[in-house]
Amino acid sequence: MISRWYHKILLINISMKYLSSAIYIILLMVTCCPTPDIYFTDALCIDNISIIDPELGLIQHQTVIIKEGKILQVLSSDGVNLSSKNRIIDGTDKFLIPGLWDAHVHFAYLEELAPRMFDLFLAYGITSVRDTGGEINFTNAWKKKSLKNPTSSPRVMIAGPLLDGMPNVYDGSDHEHPPLSVGLATISDVRNKVNELDSMGVDLLKAYEMLTPDQFEEIMRLAKEKGLNVTGHVPLSMDVISASNAGLKSMEHMRNLELSCANNSDELLAQRQEILALGKQDIGGILRSKIHALQRPLAIANYDPQRAQEVLDVLAKNETWQIPTLALATGFTERPFASSEWQETFKYLPEAIQLSWKKEIDELMADTPTPFNEKYTQWLTNMVGQVHRNGIEIMAGTDCPIFYLTPGRSLHEELEVLVKAGLSPLEALQTATTNPAKYFNLQNELGAVKENMWADLLILDENPLSDIRNTQRINAVIKQGHYMGRSDLDKMLEKLATR
Repeated sequence: MISRWYHKILLINISMKYLSSAIYIILLMVTCCPTPDIYFTDALCIDNISIIDPELGLIQHQTVIIKEGKILQVLSSDGVNLSSKNRIIDGTDKFLIPGLWDAHVHFAYLEELAPRMFDLFLAYGITSVRDTGGEINFTNAWKKKSLKNPTSSPRVMIAGPLLDGMPNVYDGSDHEHPPLSVGLATISDVRNKVNELDSMGVDLLKAYEMLTPDQFEEIMRLAKEKGLNVTGHVPLSMDVISASNAGLKSMEHMRNLELSCANNSDELLAQRQEILALGKQDIGGILRSKIHALQRPLAIANYDPQRAQEVLDVLAKNETWQIPTLALATGFTERPFASSEWQETFKYLPEAIQLSWKKEIDELMADTPTPFNEKYTQWLTNMVGQVHRNGIEIMAGTDCPIFYLTPGRSLHEELEVLVKAGLSPLEALQTATTNPAKYFNLQNELGAVKENMWADLLILDENPLSDIRNTQRINAVIKQGHYMGRSDLDKMLEKLATR
């Protein structure tokens, strides 16, 4: 009886031994057999690259597959064997970020420069732009060209002309005030112009400084009805809180914010309204400059932190975004355009603009910034930090080509000054990637390196999270799946320099 049970146990042990051996052999075969090579038909494969997600940060060792203009797959590079038949870009020691936005440009400010701006933007990694003011037929022509050539043009979103009151500022009265605006005398004028712009397919509206409160509120009402965001300058006839409460989606340059942050803001508003009433026959640009010159020093001298916090609380509550254009705002005192590195970019501009800019810069450098210039610059920089700390969204924009800001290059300067103002490099990247996408409700299409999004991407040679200036270390630009390597970008710039 005992021997029979012993025999059964012996058989079981032998069977388990052979079973274990079989499993071992199978596992050995699986381990030794290489993973099959993967082939993606008609795709671009970026292998073993570090992705910088604007919200999550650094994600290393990733393989990104691009097909038909979009990101098909994002995979861990570990265990992925791409077939040599693929078109493969080696991303080792490189960094992939979403294409950048310049959220404040003007194609119509220097019309002779406009034909070069597409190539300048792309060469510097700007794959989308937001035009914030220009004659509608002119700006719309560039939008249409972009739509027709999506792989060789930046994406273009337009506002059409500045919607201004009377007198209007950008009326064409001098070279510094080309005809970017329309002067609207009545509520009926406002209604007609907004309806016209909406019928022409604008992406947003821009309100300007000479509007009356009634005109401004009508623009807000119509924009809400049509599903359009309104950006702009807070009208001089209003304060920031009333403009934000009326529905202003975003403020450009934080313009006139200082006037509402003073302890005598109500007195300043009453004074402005009186000057505006008396200046109906003045030239718009001169009238505006008169008010700024009179009230800015008073507002900065009477800055009230408690009053400023009340204003920022309203902006945060209403989600009134800010486009500080800080490189522009601090340019008079910081003067980046005076450097040889900056002026090297002027060779890509038409010769007449090159000569004009260099002459004007030489004249400007002969003037020393006043103590108030320095104080105002510091106030603006500090306020950007406060805006950010209060949770108010920021978009990176430059106002190029105003004030010697070379299109494309200027956006990288903006990212630098935003970091100096208190944003981290990752937060600065958000202002030029995810935030503009969210602004236009395109967050499922643009602004990140994710599957099914448009492949608007930059490959960088260095990590911008270590130093935001590394956004300038562009190895390649990909526009809606079209790959432009460093040599392609250099040829694009060389062509501009010889035209």
